[in-house]
Amino acid sequence: MTMDAGEIERLIKESIADAVVMIEDLRGDGDHYAARVVSAAFKGKSRVQQHQMVYQALMGKIGGDLHALALQTSVPEDAQSFIALQRKEE
Repeated sequence: MTMDAGEIERLIKESIADAVVMIEDLRGDGDHYAARVVSAAFKGKSRVQQHQMVYQALMGKIGGDLHALALQTSVPEDAQSFIALQRKEE
């Protein structure tokens, strides 16, 4: 079973309200994705803790509906150019 990029984004945003999320289907197969997630909620947390927050948001879908996720997380101060680009696309 595969997972839609929109569903990944929705799950993350439901759990991390201020998240700016960019999803890329790496192989075009709906099974291997890269995600960039920016949130103030990550402030003061280690990279491992940030990733755990995202994995928790995906509610156990990793390894099942979602085979692989390459994940990058950051706080807004570290990602200003990414946020500006994302807002232009909306």
